[in-house]
Amino acid sequence: MIGVRLVQKVSSTRGFAKVAPHVIPALDRAVHRLTRGKVLLSAQMLPGVILTSTGARSGASRRTPLACMPEEDGRSWILVGSNFGRPGHPSWTHNLLAHPDAEVSWKGHDIPVTARLLEGEERASVWKTALAFWPPYATYQARVEREIRLFRIVRKP
Repeated sequence: MIGVRLVQKVSSTRGFAKVAPHVIPALDRAVHRLTRGKVLLSAQMLPGVILTSTGARSGASRRTPLACMPEEDGRSWILVGSNFGRPGHPSWTHNLLAHPDAEVSWKGHDIPVTARLLEGEERASVWKTALAFWPPYATYQARVEREIRLFRIVRKP
């Protein structure tokens, strides 16, 4: 597991936070498109989805590669709005707050979902699970004054 620890250490640095948001999503989108939805480059280390949401202000369709925490039921995922430990909330979180109906590409399948912002005790419980899942989230939270948003996205019936 040396590789995972190394990636966790590197992903906790401020340098990573400056570079990664510009490089990783672009690579993810390109590889995802080239493999017709079968491969998500960042998912080689963490599970990931491509979230297709509606822009909060523009109303345009927005595709965002994101790490996720699949939940045991196979019908829901947790999305963490860490923004790599940068100050503002990521735009996809604003989009889900304005338009909770979205779609995820998960393992080559497009799945309609509904998103819900987690708050209170539920958020606290999921945050503990998120920290166990990917410890760098603690570094990201310590770096910013905002509370990192957590969303549960659930497959539509």
